[in-house]
Amino acid sequence: MDAELQADRAALADTVRRFAESEIAPNVQAWDDAGEFPRGLYTRAAELGLLGLGYPEELGGTPASYSLKLPAWVALARHGRSGGVLASLFSHNIGLPPVVLHASDAVRREVVPPVLRGEKIAALAITEPGGGSDVAALRTTARLEGDHYVVNGEKTFITSGMRADWITVAVRTGEGRGAGGISMLLVPGDAPGLARTRLSKMGWLCSDTATLHFDNVRVPARYLLGHEGEGFRMVMGNFNGERIGLAAGALGFSQACLDEALAWARERKAFGAALIEHQAVRHKLVDMQMRIASTEAWAEAVSAEGDALEAAGRHNAPEWVAQICMLKNHATQTMQFCADQAVQILGGMGFMRGTASERIYREVKVMMIGGGAEEIMKELAARQMGWL
Repeated sequence: MDAELQADRAALADTVRRFAESEIAPNVQAWDDAGEFPRGLYTRAAELGLLGLGYPEELGGTPASYSLKLPAWVALARHGRSGGVLASLFSHNIGLPPVVLHASDAVRREVVPPVLRGEKIAALAITEPGGGSDVAALRTTARLEGDHYVVNGEKTFITSGMRADWITVAVRTGEGRGAGGISMLLVPGDAPGLARTRLSKMGWLCSDTATLHFDNVRVPARYLLGHEGEGFRMVMGNFNGERIGLAAGALGFSQACLDEALAWARERKAFGAALIEHQAVRHKLVDMQMRIASTEAWAEAVSAEGDALEAAGRHNAPEWVAQICMLKNHATQTMQFCADQAVQILGGMGFMRGTASERIYREVKVMMIGGGAEEIMKELAARQMGWL
């Protein structure tokens, strides 16, 4: 890694740390209690350039490599200590890429800049009540009538689903079942016939998550992304960035658990000595650090490989996709281990609302499921490596 990139990474991570420590961490418990966070946070993140990181300059963004973005994602999780904030504040990072890559220039300029300025919220809607990880089985339909598509169906577990102004929706435009008939359609949040139901969750309490109901929703045909039948490929390509982001977040949350557990172990006394002086506790902390170090090294390697492949025009190289899948599993397992150990070290305090470890403990499972469940990741990795 050259010196310029190292300096840029350090500066960006420091900016993100200060933002997370001042704007997010002190408010997380109140936002969890309220079930949402203020829309003004989008504007403040945009003013620092965080929402536009990785997007084209002509759309108001700042191009950035995986290697540059990685420490920023980690810092947001480590110092913000809330998966709910990160999930909704950056839901555009899964909702906008298909728009940037496949929409017409006019639609890109209409949709992307206001989102990157924090004025609008973007979301992605793939999962359906009866489909889960089986994207090819989705049943939400979009029928072309004149210059509009008419959308009918349901999507569920949609992050920012209650507040999104633009929703990138996977729909079935072709006949029958399977991947070939899937398309991607950008749906305005104020479209008549679109209804939303808020969902209650175990974690990510300040992130609004919804089921979306499409009842003869008419969407201008110009909001079709790419061509009909190309949606499945878009969905699969979109997963790469999402999964790297999830891995980076899991790494940051693991570090947050270690930070809190280590501070508690140094402060808390038991049997006449600080907890850190007891071998059993020290060994738990070392086990946490060991897993964090391996996750960090793997994330750096995957990010660097992704940058090299993009430079070579090989965006979805099978061996890289396999590494992403395995990294996502490893990172979330690290988070699970560190959250469990941190709660154990904190004892009764670890069971109390208001500690980072308690919150992260509840958020582990959505990280292990979202973006592709562990079992799906293993199967995809095996296939990408040519084992089947």
